[in-house]
Amino acid sequence: MASSPKSQTRKTLPIDLALQGGGSHGAFTWGVLDRILEEDWFEIDGISGTSAGAMNAAILAAGMATGGRQTAREMLTAFWRRTADAARFSPFKRGPLEVLTGKWTLDNSPAFIAMDLMARLISPYSLGGAAGNPLRDILTDLIDFDALATGPVKLFITATNVHTGQGRVFRKHEVTADVLLASACLPSMFQAIEIDGVPYWDGGYAGNPTMTPLVRECESLDTVLVQINPVERRETPRTAREIASRLNEISFNAQLLKELRMMALLRRVIDPGNGEARYWKEMRLHRITSDIMVDLGHSSKLNAEWDFLKMLFDEGRRAAEDFGRTHIQDIGVRSTFDIDALADEL
Repeated sequence: MASSPKSQTRKTLPIDLALQGGGSHGAFTWGVLDRILEEDWFEIDGISGTSAGAMNAAILAAGMATGGRQTAREMLTAFWRRTADAARFSPFKRGPLEVLTGKWTLDNSPAFIAMDLMARLISPYSLGGAAGNPLRDILTDLIDFDALATGPVKLFITATNVHTGQGRVFRKHEVTADVLLASACLPSMFQAIEIDGVPYWDGGYAGNPTMTPLVRECESLDTVLVQINPVERRETPRTAREIASRLNEISFNAQLLKELRMMALLRRVIDPGNGEARYWKEMRLHRITSDIMVDLGHSSKLNAEWDFLKMLFDEGRRAAEDFGRTHIQDIGVRSTFDIDALADEL
């Protein structure tokens, strides 16, 4: 976010962050957050995150609770660095042709192809203990969950109740390593995560991320949505791989778009006498994304090579910088994403 002489003298403004999930594509969000944390005139009031967005959200909030902005930046870097280190011996790697041509896809990776086929035939419950998640140790080592529970940032993590299909939003005092793993639990790869006897899957099926708590439970009127799943594509997918990739994007955007449309409609019809009317009427929405996400297919969400994560990080910082250069004076003043136009689509 490009600073300006005016921004240097502005009063501190609260903002909320809404962080989408998308596997290793969440490294783009890491870059966005790293750049935002350099701006000390933003005070992060609340964060809603799902899947990889949940990891980024919890680590940022924990960093703010234990040491402030710089600690949050260092912890985010440590998380993605350790994720890459843990994946060094993973079979999910690019083939020689992809490395040679600079493509990040795993479409031709034998391990990815085998996993993709197995997911249609073999349940993770058939694998017994082999279906564990390597992120558990990383999260447990990095995050002080007691500090997180009493920290300054409000936190909202979404996971999907397997039995009901409904999303559950966990607040900061409820967040544990299991909650974060549940929010990122892809049912074709991992056994459901049980919390208080209830099984949960990836929160992206129910809210990616959930927006309403940021409006109803936070003081900030400005929400910055970091979107990593493309909403639109210009071409019709034709291969089986392209179709699967597009279905993944649609399913992980559906609940977000539905919630945004309902929020837009509520802004039009809410009774001014309602105690929450001000928050809905005056909320301001902003979005940071990048065209590069359109060029990345579904399989690359499992690519945890450091070079790939670092490329996404750099792109995230650039996107945040571009947003700031264009819209930094709009924060606290007006929306830069036209949420009201979504009501016309209902």
